[in-house]
Amino acid sequence: MNYKSTLAAAAVILAATSGAVSPAMAAGKEKCYGIAAAGQNDCGNLAGTHSCAGQSTVDNDPGEWKLVAKGSCSNLGGMLKAEAKQRYQEQQEGA
Repeated sequence: MNYKSTLAAAAVILAATSGAVSPAMAAGKEKCYGIAAAGQNDCGNLAGTHSCAGQSTVDNDPGEWKLVAKGSCSNLGGMLKAEAKQRYQEQQEGA
């Protein structure tokens, strides 16, 4: 097998397995808003100002989230999405 064929085969295997791995890794987890330190968020925020991990700019922003063990969010001082979204909307209306 030549280099191009090997690279193509590796890309196909990676694409096929990455979709199957992500849901398994997220099993038993939930998004917890308001607990991420600056630069430590797991993905996009409620405001839609970014869509990538590590782009939060302040600690404990209520629109930023981290993936935590299911049931542990409130113990960490965070909020689930419905509560975080409600707080975000209230902040927008008050601004």
